[in-house]
Amino acid sequence: MSTENEGNAVPPAPSAPPVPVDAPAAAPAPQEQAGRAGHGPQDQAAQGPYGQGAAGEPAGPGGPTGPGDAGGHGTPGGYAGPAGPGVTSSAPDPSWPPPPPPAGPYGDGGSGSGPGGWGSSYQQPAPKSGRGRGGLIAGILVAALVAGGVGGGLGYTLAKDNDENTGSTTVSASTNGGDVKRDPGTVAGVTAKALPSTVTIQAESDSGEGGTGTGFVFDKQGHIVTNNHVVADAVDGGKLSATFPDGKKYDAEVIGNAQGYDVAVIKLKNAPSDLRPLTLGDSDKVAVGDATIAIGAPFGLSDTVTTGIISAKNRPVASSDGSGSQASYMSALQTDASINPGNSGGPLLDARGNVIGINSAIQSTGNGGFGTGQSGSIGLGFAIPINQAKYVAQELIKNGKPVYAKIGASVSLDESSGGAQITDEGAGNSAPVEPGGPAAKAGLKPGDVITKLDDRVIDSGPTLIGEIWTHKPGDTVTLTYERDGKERTVEVTLGSRVGD
Repeated sequence: MSTENEGNAVPPAPSAPPVPVDAPAAAPAPQEQAGRAGHGPQDQAAQGPYGQGAAGEPAGPGGPTGPGDAGGHGTPGGYAGPAGPGVTSSAPDPSWPPPPPPAGPYGDGGSGSGPGGWGSSYQQPAPKSGRGRGGLIAGILVAALVAGGVGGGLGYTLAKDNDENTGSTTVSASTNGGDVKRDPGTVAGVTAKALPSTVTIQAESDSGEGGTGTGFVFDKQGHIVTNNHVVADAVDGGKLSATFPDGKKYDAEVIGNAQGYDVAVIKLKNAPSDLRPLTLGDSDKVAVGDATIAIGAPFGLSDTVTTGIISAKNRPVASSDGSGSQASYMSALQTDASINPGNSGGPLLDARGNVIGINSAIQSTGNGGFGTGQSGSIGLGFAIPINQAKYVAQELIKNGKPVYAKIGASVSLDESSGGAQITDEGAGNSAPVEPGGPAAKAGLKPGDVITKLDDRVIDSGPTLIGEIWTHKPGDTVTLTYERDGKERTVEVTLGSRVGD
């Protein structure tokens, strides 16, 4: 397979047809990427009736409580089973009352990724009609909250009884949480400043399908930057809204979207005058080990903050929503900050609160396909570098369409070529090297294997795509390639392609 788009660490199957480098590539093969997660069903035991005592005798005690069924999404403690049938007796039962039942096991939610592949961190609930995944998510959240409430109440009662029985006293802090000074460089300080400029995005198509993602304020005119896959359902006339942490909700519209970059810009309708855009950092200056802060709405839990570090830079990643749409390519920032479905489009911040990336994808370990489960973070999250995203967003605001850099050649997406090999045939029977294009002017030919772009090692077609798209049209790059066993270098001035 070949493509003119730059790259991903997870190329499609070798049997795929070639795609021009200046056209969007097809989605990677299913075995190479993870789908977005769903939730497994949650079983509940039916309640058994209490037995009745014989006529004229008191009712016998109820049977012991049954164990809890496995929850559908890892709810702590599961559900306790209901009371079993009673025992008819006319004499007191010395074993009554029975001991309290053990907590049920953690539920094992269904996995939602393709084997070993890349997944998006977008939350995709089911359509409104019928009982879909959205209903299951709500049920799971309720169960978790109820369990937390019961545990808290029980803990308070036990502590109170212990104090009364032992006469022990507690020691109170001299200051409460609100009096603690939180410096600007702390996670709490950065979060307090950044949260008011993030939004939870709800996108819905005309058919009722959609999901939840995240975005952040880009400018004072009301533009919000997010992922393309977050708003894709609303691109052709669906419903779109953005909700701030203070609960204020605004209708919005898609200004422009870029499938290949996986970047989109929406604009708030009747935007408030006091918007505070987040400060954009310089992703080129990020170093491995730098602290990171991610903000998003994982599994619909708005305004969630997680922390980590930059685990790697220039990580070639190809991601797709699993629906058969074209793949998105990035030379990503890798972070171990917890990123889950619903974090998509949210900002990845540095320790000073500057945006250094847009959280977009995760690696997951499940074996299910798209929509078959909701897999979560395993510490491998990927963000679009903000330098690239800023350029794309500005083009979308200006023109409504993305502009891609290109070399004007079709390259193989196979991993076995040891680089990005220019194919013998182009996509759709087109020429493998565009006549008069950048590659042709540089003397590149079918069969040439590109192994470096400037100082970046190119190990596959997707990697080349990702690296080219970190540049702008008109940039001059140095390509290292092999022909007939000999290594050569050539300078190439990148061309441009408008639209997906």
